Amino acid sequence: MPAFAAQTFLLLQGPVSPFFRRLAVRLEASGHRVLRVNFSLGDWLFWRRPGAINYRGSLEAWPAFVADLLVREGVTDLVLLGEQRPYHRIAVEEAEARGVRVTVTDFGYLRPDWLALERDGMGGRSRFPRRPAAIRALAATFPPPELGQRYGDDFAAQSRWDLVYQLANTLVRLPFPHYRSHHLANPVMVHITTGWRLLNGAQARRAAARAVRAARAAGQPYWVFPMQMELDYSIRAYSRFDGMEAPLREVISSFARQTREDRLFIKLHPLDSGMRDWRGLIREAATAAGAADRVNFIDGGDLPDLLVGARGLVTVNSTVGLMALQAGLPTLALGQAIYDVEGLTFQGMLDRFWTEARAPEPALLADFVRAAAGALHIRGVYYKEPGLGAAVEAAAERLGACAAIEMAARIAQAEAVADLGAGFGADAGERPEPALSRRAG
Repeated sequence: MPAFAAQTFLLLQGPVSPFFRRLAVRLEASGHRVLRVNFSLGDWLFWRRPGAINYRGSLEAWPAFVADLLVREGVTDLVLLGEQRPYHRIAVEEAEARGVRVTVTDFGYLRPDWLALERDGMGGRSRFPRRPAAIRALAATFPPPELGQRYGDDFAAQSRWDLVYQLANTLVRLPFPHYRSHHLANPVMVHITTGWRLLNGAQARRAAARAVRAARAAGQPYWVFPMQMELDYSIRAYSRFDGMEAPLREVISSFARQTREDRLFIKLHPLDSGMRDWRGLIREAATAAGAADRVNFIDGGDLPDLLVGARGLVTVNSTVGLMALQAGLPTLALGQAIYDVEGLTFQGMLDRFWTEARAPEPALLADFVRAAAGALHIRGVYYKEPGLGAAVEAAAERLGACAAIEMAARIAQAEAVADLGAGFGADAGERPEPALSRRAG
């Protein structure tokens, strides 16, 4: 028997990989109990082990079902990927109302071989401190991280497994007739169009490289706006936008007004579905703003290389923003992002960014990375050994030892230290105004 209180874990949807299944095996080997809810045939295919409950009811009936399940089974911990998915959002609310711990996993804020394992949620729901003093206090409780890459991942396996998962959910609905996917477009069609774009993208990649080389050869200052996927939930949940069109138009218009000689590179997300004509939309917006000859849409190319020599970067809330900060670039987040901190990102309005932007403070950035690596991340990947095995071990250790609670306690203590430094004044304990309401204009 374990020398600690056994926990009861409820796993909902996770990464489309063996990660959750292997995590369950590892937790059970440590004396814990693991339950799982399958919402679709794809979920069942990637589980196929005891402890599963096949939920065949409607989304409307899900709140009562999950509330009863949490109480009846004595669930202590809820673990999932994507807290904004409809089923998950409801489950999180019911869990929090009953004192059940919630842990969310996803690709990490740090890249490439870090995974997030975070209490309560990511992005706008993150507990991570937003005040420099609290970040410094939290960083002091962790050793400096080793940032060099340890593990490679397998994009081909990720694509294959996800296609199998989506085909199962789309073509065989009878076992789960009421399942509602969180995807905003048909995921099978997204796979087809994305694959077609990637297979036929050589010319676009060459054009992207030529445009960047030409700007550098001419000594022309340039800025970068990396697009996020149109269907990215983090845009809808943690910004004032409902997709990419509005921020594209806003950034192009502001860039055209505030700069005269600079160039703006708008880089398509590498996994964009190709279902929208972004090139045409950007051309139209740039022409209307009078900057058609200074705005480049690029599909392909190496993002880290593109950042070298850039004057700055604008993003909604992509993790590329953190990459830009680590490259020393002035950065502005139009939405909520954990790295949107005074001293790291530009805190003013978009129109002022082009002329007033400053590079991040190196010491604060180092503390931010140190604190984020220690409090929010584990090392590993979802799709390829040995990184997959390392991720399973690290996640099981943190979850099984209730280490997520200890991480949350460290964050709370760091906030308290920041409050002491603020002298318990009017602003003590308050976070900065959310970016989603202060970046317009």
